Amino acid sequence: MHYDVFNGDADGILSLLQLRQLDPRESVLVTGVKRDISLLQRVPANAGDTVQVLDISLAQNLLPLQHLLQREVTVNYIDHHRAGDIPQSPLLTPHIDLSADTCTALIVDKLLDGQRRLWAIAAAFGDNLLVAAQRLAAELALSDTDVAFLREIGTLINYNAYGHCVDELHIAPAQLYRQLLAYPSPWAVREDLASPFYVLQAAYAADMLQLDKLSAEYADDYLLLYQLPDAPWARRVSGVLGNKLANSNPNKAIAIVTNNPDNTVMISLRAPINNQQGAGEICQQFASGGGRAAAGGINTLPAQQLAQFRESVIAYYAHC
Repeated sequence: MHYDVFNGDADGILSLLQLRQLDPRESVLVTGVKRDISLLQRVPANAGDTVQVLDISLAQNLLPLQHLLQREVTVNYIDHHRAGDIPQSPLLTPHIDLSADTCTALIVDKLLDGQRRLWAIAAAFGDNLLVAAQRLAAELALSDTDVAFLREIGTLINYNAYGHCVDELHIAPAQLYRQLLAYPSPWAVREDLASPFYVLQAAYAADMLQLDKLSAEYADDYLLLYQLPDAPWARRVSGVLGNKLANSNPNKAIAIVTNNPDNTVMISLRAPINNQQGAGEICQQFASGGGRAAAGGINTLPAQQLAQFRESVIAYYAHC
């Protein structure tokens, strides 16, 4: 058996898409919503099986990874999140790059010598790596229209990953991957008016109308914080909102706080674009928190600790 394990956002889906368009194989797909990153525990592989892992933190999946290796499962691991201590095993091939200006799809792009680079550019846009995406687009001499489309499709695939559960998403990540796999390039997706791109485009427009009612909950020279209600639309737009605010406020950290139904909050934190460090480090101070230098998150923070989180962010960026 072969298992493809991947984050359900643009980076995870489009990383796997690059690989499987060049190396098709029957596989069991293991994925979920954006925050569902403890995926390896759902892989029942045994000796002789193979596993491809994409865009989930090795540190968050260390114990099930060790169990797979002990069961003589071969694992190829490609990621850009916090890794911790990487197991030493002839069965594990890690491709880990923690640089703030890369993502899993760009690592895959290098491994494949750019053979499916259009998908990698879309993924980089979805992960808000605008400089890296624009650089690769320039190398291909893409038109402004084509670059705008890659940015939009990357944004929409990423937007689709945000939700409390798969039922809150417009298209389940595994289903979206299978649909996109049928298209040889993003241009084929654009040409097909029945493609998932147009489904997500319409859904995104409807959800974004809700943002007109919102304003910042907190703002100073170091932090811009928005708090969203406990609603599926709010969870779906949280990632896009964070990226938009980060791009228009490059010297500030951006925190998107979404209310959970149990008096806790879910937090997405982006480091200032002009100072891409510390986001994961800050979030790791709180239970269920983690991330990388440029972006981090906390799944369930007690509401009474929100002020402590806010002060931690301000203190960090006021002194670095």
